[in-house]
Amino acid sequence: MIEPVLKYINEPLLTFGNGQKAIDPRDGLMLFGPFDQMKIMGVKNIGIIGTKGLRDKMITYLKKIHSPIINSDVNIARPNFPGLETIFGISVNFNNIIQIDVKEDEINKYLQYTDSHQRVHNWVNLYVSPLVAYAEKEEMPVDVWFVVIPEIIYQFGRPNSRIPKSTENVNVGLKKQERNSTQMDLFFQEEKDLLREAYEFEVNFHNQLKAKILSAKIVTQIIRESKIAYEDIFTQKQIDGERKFDTAKAWNISNTLYYKLGGLPWKLGDVRDGVCYLGLVYKKTESDSKNNNACCAAQMFLDSGDGMVFRGNVGPWWNPKNKEFHLSEKDAFEIISQSMESYYSRFGNYPKEIFIHAKTYFDDVEWKGFEDAVQGKSQIIGVRIRENSTFKLYRGFSYCVPRGTMLQYDDSKALLWTKGFIPRFKTQIGLETPNPVDIAITRGNAKIDIVCKDILSLTKLNYNACIYGDGVPVTLKFADSIGEILTAGKDIKSGVLPFKHYI
Repeated sequence: MIEPVLKYINEPLLTFGNGQKAIDPRDGLMLFGPFDQMKIMGVKNIGIIGTKGLRDKMITYLKKIHSPIINSDVNIARPNFPGLETIFGISVNFNNIIQIDVKEDEINKYLQYTDSHQRVHNWVNLYVSPLVAYAEKEEMPVDVWFVVIPEIIYQFGRPNSRIPKSTENVNVGLKKQERNSTQMDLFFQEEKDLLREAYEFEVNFHNQLKAKILSAKIVTQIIRESKIAYEDIFTQKQIDGERKFDTAKAWNISNTLYYKLGGLPWKLGDVRDGVCYLGLVYKKTESDSKNNNACCAAQMFLDSGDGMVFRGNVGPWWNPKNKEFHLSEKDAFEIISQSMESYYSRFGNYPKEIFIHAKTYFDDVEWKGFEDAVQGKSQIIGVRIRENSTFKLYRGFSYCVPRGTMLQYDDSKALLWTKGFIPRFKTQIGLETPNPVDIAITRGNAKIDIVCKDILSLTKLNYNACIYGDGVPVTLKFADSIGEILTAGKDIKSGVLPFKHYI
């Protein structure tokens, strides 16, 4: 233990076009363009799948973001959007958009299904089946598919969602004892097998769709109707409130599109060569508390910002006593080895340092597997990161402590405020006093100052949005959602895929 020391980490810089740097992604993109702006410039082919009405709305919205979008109120935290082509140097080929129709009456038919497994499974297949069929034919390559869904799919396509009672509801499904039955039926065997398939998948439209297309390597962006055409479905009061976020949505959708097209909007500005970061992902395969089986995966992020997902094995990784996940020595070895070899195949050498981020401590067994995998190749450091809601830090000022505040309370432990007052905006994001993240170097040797600086930098690598920074590093930001996709169905075949397939 040491006497607590209060420090401040300057806002990490990001690198944009021509090697120019800025702290806010939107400033950097406006002034210098994306980091690899020459890589994917020009007209791009995209696809849109949805009902006729929603496809038209998506096209209208894409045309809208080709032009500047101006904020209704002057707010430095919500800057104006200059336009897709102006910022990213790309444009959509509106004369050659690939469109796939989803029948509205089919969506409405399955909406009446009381069994949530059957309802969501059928909804997902309305989109997945034609997408996979098109990928197999590939008459014209599509870089990104916009999957445009109505609000009813968002509302009733989630866990624990229930449709309102109605005389028109349809009771289609199997009782619990029939779902896993291996007994052959004399009648309706084929029909029951089709029904059984629905129970192999999680009741979550987003996760199930992403899981079903992983093996086909189809890149998608799911868009809700309310995000692109809220004027058509909201009340006037809701419309007035939503307009404040028009520029933010344009920034986010455009940035995501650029990234999923294969571009890199920005990279970290102050990095050490040969460093990579691994975020460990765990997800229980059963909700039953007595079952300790879980799926493990690793998210690897390079100093460039590129990300890959490596799937490990399903095994008894969950310990209900201490409520922690831990790998066996063999599986720990394998998942780190996968990441190491992927790094080697890309750069021709192994990383100098690997920082493994997790929400729990590493036990001796799994750490030995990690060490054996990097023996003679790389230095490995284990870092536990978790949110801390029990400690608050106040100051005698109108606003809370600034983002980047660090309170070191041990040689290898510190509290880091990734949210807080932002001098660039002269305000704080949110009204509440922010909670810090609790960071501890639990294995290996590293300086806590460097670890905290890296983690603050990694809060700025969420390419699924275009914001100043997140509350948690990207190594953990999407951990839960990736785990949910990998366990959204039985026997999900993914292989090693870029991070963009999961978001």
